[in-house]
Amino acid sequence: MSSTPVFPSSATVRTREKLVLRGGAWKVCDLAVRYGVFDHPAGGRCLIDTGYSPRVTSGKRGLFLRAYASILKPQLSPQALPKAEPKVDTILLTHLHADHVSALRDYPDARIIVRSDAARHFMSSGAFRRVKHGVFRELLPEDFLVRLEPLENMARLEAPLGLGRGYDVFGDGSVLGVDLPGHMHGHVGYVWPKLETPLLYAADAQWLMRATAEERMPGPPARWIFHDVKAAIESGRRVAAFAKAGGRVVLCHDPEAP
Repeated sequence: MSSTPVFPSSATVRTREKLVLRGGAWKVCDLAVRYGVFDHPAGGRCLIDTGYSPRVTSGKRGLFLRAYASILKPQLSPQALPKAEPKVDTILLTHLHADHVSALRDYPDARIIVRSDAARHFMSSGAFRRVKHGVFRELLPEDFLVRLEPLENMARLEAPLGLGRGYDVFGDGSVLGVDLPGHMHGHVGYVWPKLETPLLYAADAQWLMRATAEERMPGPPARWIFHDVKAAIESGRRVAAFAKAGGRVVLCHDPEAP
């Protein structure tokens, strides 16, 4: 695997375009649920998030997680984890929604890099509050808070094409974490500034590349789950500006292969 990341889809979720794109059509839309994979000299085999896994769709699960799966009905792909990547050294998390962390328990020895303030916020919240925000304690390792490495404690460098300052994940400037607030408390993206074309994995800052190009944020009901609507709009504008300046953007849920 190259040090340039690739973004397989772990699953698809069927919805209507209008539900995730303001002013969209009622046509059926199969959203991807991606994770990233790359190699790094210091980080080893690296994942960005873990997508959906069998821990969400089958087996013993709590009542709320079963209800969540029955509503969204994710269809796992052959690239779902952990089967597609059995040995992983480092996991970079963008945020803690179930479709981004569901295989964490399958990598008990991996480093976990995440905004620790967000992790501690949700781990200290009551069960109902967590579920309300799409966070399921049963998907997170028992030693989650012990193992995590705080992204916000890492050195800061200027990210390319107007993204602002980012966190130097491996200390060599090759991968930077950038705050993209609004979708969820602690939501970040990751950028590769040294590639010939800088690449930004913007996770859920937008759901469709069409929305990024047209600077259209989702309308209701997708918009109702935002942690901070104003911050989400500003993050969407920064992602759009990065793309217009010549950067490559990959989103978690866009139906088209990146």
